[in-house]
Amino acid sequence: MCFEGVERIGDECVGVNGEGYDFGTPEIREVSRAIARENKKIDGQPHVTVAVMLPLQSDQATLRRQMRSDLQGAYLGQREANEGEGEPPKIRLVLANPGLYYGHQDKVVGTLLRMADSEKDRLRAVTGFNLSLDETEAAIERLTKHKVPVLASRISGDRIANEDRKDGTAKLRFPGLARIIPTNHDAAQALANFNGERGREDRKTVLVYDKRSDGYNESLAKAFSGIDEKGPPGPAAMPFESPAIDEPGSTGNQFTQTANNICDSGADTVYFAGRTLHLRIFALKLAQVECKHRHYTIVSGSDAASLRLGMTEEKWARLRGEDGKPKVTVQYAAPAHPDAWRSEMADWKKKWDEDHDRQPAKDELPQYLTEPGAALEDLEQRIRSTRDEGVRIGSVPDLEDSRTMLVYDGLVTIGKALHQAQKGGAEAVPGREDVGGQWSLFHSRHRVPGTSGLICLTSGGNSYDKPAAVVELDPGREGRGKLKFVGLGWPAGKEQPKNCVIPSGQSGAR
Repeated sequence: MCFEGVERIGDECVGVNGEGYDFGTPEIREVSRAIARENKKIDGQPHVTVAVMLPLQSDQATLRRQMRSDLQGAYLGQREANEGEGEPPKIRLVLANPGLYYGHQDKVVGTLLRMADSEKDRLRAVTGFNLSLDETEAAIERLTKHKVPVLASRISGDRIANEDRKDGTAKLRFPGLARIIPTNHDAAQALANFNGERGREDRKTVLVYDKRSDGYNESLAKAFSGIDEKGPPGPAAMPFESPAIDEPGSTGNQFTQTANNICDSGADTVYFAGRTLHLRIFALKLAQVECKHRHYTIVSGSDAASLRLGMTEEKWARLRGEDGKPKVTVQYAAPAHPDAWRSEMADWKKKWDEDHDRQPAKDELPQYLTEPGAALEDLEQRIRSTRDEGVRIGSVPDLEDSRTMLVYDGLVTIGKALHQAQKGGAEAVPGREDVGGQWSLFHSRHRVPGTSGLICLTSGGNSYDKPAAVVELDPGREGRGKLKFVGLGWPAGKEQPKNCVIPSGQSGAR
């Protein structure tokens, strides 16, 4: 026994807890305790339970820091959702650890289903889910089969999604599922639209993909293969095989051959369908190849959001080369970035000033920028308030990796669903189906201004035209490199319509 309600299986502590237990991970100790204090504060008030389901143990420091970012977002979102006076129900937050790679998800899902049926716990939603794996898919399928609403805050694989039909209806394989980031298909389209002709010249592009069975890798490879390219054919796709998400295996050896073949091919844009660890190894191998001083751009998906965490001074220097000029730049579709709204608004105002001799009226400002910008300011203010109150949640949240922002948005969205589904007196908490039924109503007037962009959900619970924050890991010319926001990419080729009214015949997941 690791803690009450948490079982030791091998060297893992698997189970559900909302009493401040850290599952043996020191990095999440303070934020876990902060969640427990918030839970205690709402004792005696009408409330329901929401579970955050994520692997919460690892022997890798980088992954433990990611867990802290996720849970910081959950805590801050819980505080935001519980803020209003006279707005039941409040959220009691519990942490659900399914083990490494969700290996014990069946046991944890069983506990969550019992909590959903319990008059004491009243579980009304499960969020989190950060890896597109078969085990994740099985967990979500079982939860939604039993009418437990699920809001997946960080999975981008296309397979774990409901299918939106062109007539506006949906095929609900996962009834009650909502997703708040673009699918890999939509992210690939957003990147292609952002890069224009550069990323569509066939002879200059090549796909490198991991053939290990992994929902994220598979859907990203399929999405990149589906980009409409022009001109003479380029090099054939180049596979590699990793042993696991966070194990290098022999990928370094494989990438040496791949890098040499890319050099000989003439391609300078590489679409990479693989996990962060292997992306980092590949970028460093590609930088080692002496290839006529060519500069490479590697384009990848949302899993790359944590790429910078594993960089060292020596690795930055390798990406730069001996002459200090960048040899490799990694570009990816992040689900969010804190610089997005301020940067894009500055560009919008500059263009406005060039075309007009007056200031824009309030209703002329781009809603798709102003509302997310205001939401981000609210989050930043809540972080400051938490610090001023003396509440310790670990180090200051690193918004650049997008994790805190996305999980925060997820809790805020769940809070809105709970409040809108509430009927009758304060003690009459909404049912599971009532909460899950709210997802498809979140558009137009009921859109959710997220820090990651406007959250407008289709009939299938998929985000409509959610922007991708195009981010580059740029080694620079000297010193440490940096993570730089470079623009927004839109899956539909243009920004969301005013008030996020979803056009007829449009779909989310494909």
